[in-house]
Amino acid sequence: MDTVKANSAITSTKDKRFLTIIAVLSVVIPIVVATLFYMPKAGDSNLDVTFLPTFHAILNSLTAIALLVGYYNIKRKYNAKTHRAAMLVAFGLSSVFLVSYVTYHYIGESTAYGGEGVLRYIYYFILVTHIVLAAVIVPLVLLSVYFGITNQLARHRKISRWTFPLWLYVAITGVLVYILISPYYAWNQ
Repeated sequence: MDTVKANSAITSTKDKRFLTIIAVLSVVIPIVVATLFYMPKAGDSNLDVTFLPTFHAILNSLTAIALLVGYYNIKRKYNAKTHRAAMLVAFGLSSVFLVSYVTYHYIGESTAYGGEGVLRYIYYFILVTHIVLAAVIVPLVLLSVYFGITNQLARHRKISRWTFPLWLYVAITGVLVYILISPYYAWNQ
C-alpha cells in the first residue's frame, strides 16, 4: 500500500511540473503570436519568407491527414501504435508550423484580404474562428499529448474528445484561409 502511495505522489509531483509547463506555454504562445502583429518587422532581412504561406498550408494539410489517420486507427481499434505515431506526427507538424508562422510574421509583411461581397464575410468568419480556436487548442493538444505519452489513457480520452475536432478544424481552416488569401500575396502580383 505504501508503494502505491509513493508512486502516486511521484506521478502527482511529475504531473504538477508538466501541467505547470503546459499552463505557461498555453498563455505564452498565444501572447507571442498576437504580439507579432503589433511589433515592427525585422527590417531589411536577407531572408526570403514568401514561400512560407504555401509551406504553412502544406503543414496544415499534412497535420489534418495525420489527425485523421490517428483517429481512424484508434476508433477502429486497428493499431494503437499507429494512432500514437500519427498523433505525434501531427504534433510535430504543428510545432514546425508554429515556429515557421512566428518567423514569417516577424520578418514578412502582413497580407490584407482583398475579396468582396459574401466571400469576404466567409473569409473573415473562417479566419476569426481559426485564430480563436488555434489559441484554444494549445493547452488541449499539450494535455492530450502529455496524457497519451504518460499512458494516462482515461485522462487522454477525456481531453482528446475536445482536442481532436478542434485541432482538425484549425488545420483544415488554416488551409482554407491560405486558399482564400493566396491571390492577394505580394509575390502573386
